[in-house]
Amino acid sequence: MSNIDFIQEEKAADIGNFLVGRLLPFRQKRSIGPFVFIDHMGPACLADYENLDVPPHPHIGLSTLTYLFEGAIMHRDSLGTEIEIQPGAVNWMTAGKGVTHSERTPDYLRQRDKFLHGLQIWVALPKALEFMEPAFFHVEEHDIPAWTYNGAAYKLIAGEAFGRRSAVPVYSPLYMIEIKSSTETTIDIGSELFGESGLYILEGEVENQGHRYGAKQILITKDAHLCLFTMKPNTTVYIFGGEPFPEERFIFWNFVATDKAIIEQAKEEWREHRFPKVIHDDGYVPLPESKLK
Repeated sequence: MSNIDFIQEEKAADIGNFLVGRLLPFRQKRSIGPFVFIDHMGPACLADYENLDVPPHPHIGLSTLTYLFEGAIMHRDSLGTEIEIQPGAVNWMTAGKGVTHSERTPDYLRQRDKFLHGLQIWVALPKALEFMEPAFFHVEEHDIPAWTYNGAAYKLIAGEAFGRRSAVPVYSPLYMIEIKSSTETTIDIGSELFGESGLYILEGEVENQGHRYGAKQILITKDAHLCLFTMKPNTTVYIFGGEPFPEERFIFWNFVATDKAIIEQAKEEWREHRFPKVIHDDGYVPLPESKLK
């Protein structure tokens, strides 16, 4: 990752009854390509009386990507989807003009000790698709492109790279890549990437131009073509990025839009309970009073 522009430490954030590590956005950088939000969930060991419970809440103007390393989450939404996400699979929900969903510990795990660890990501929609119809796709682990090269194991979780395409139906040029190495190896993939690029170190250590970076750090470069680094043994990294949009994105709570008026309309609709309802879940998260970003 030559020409590193930002180095950011993971920051704690509260999403209700669960603490996460916030990777994006932060003050110096609001997005990386079309990626506008990344949370690292866990790793958390939950006792038999502790559960993930994120009640029904709305989204507009984005797609959510949930990718678990361990544990399980029951996803329900206003499209009628009710599906459990397992490690290695991808839940890809596109909000478009508006969708509501909930995320909870599955019933069969609620009375026992359990573990939860993964990533939750928001990808902004192109301006022309902000008001598209909502959609949901679940991609199983065996449908995610995976291969080994030069001592490292790769997965293309979303987007296009390395002459491959993920089954996740993205709406703009982007990539999200997992790389794991059990031994020290040099990774030179700049020719495969484009746009802006971010590298998140989940575990282990990365070396670049004589500098070492450890777990829970994110490195960001404006020129993805300069992506060259050394992974130390037992290291896992995630690289995400793509072409940035020409328009600014505004974020309020779970709403992403190119115009603040769109967000104000969504806020009013949620207050007045005019968003579609989630099947088999009648919870409700009140609209917060935080400021528009």
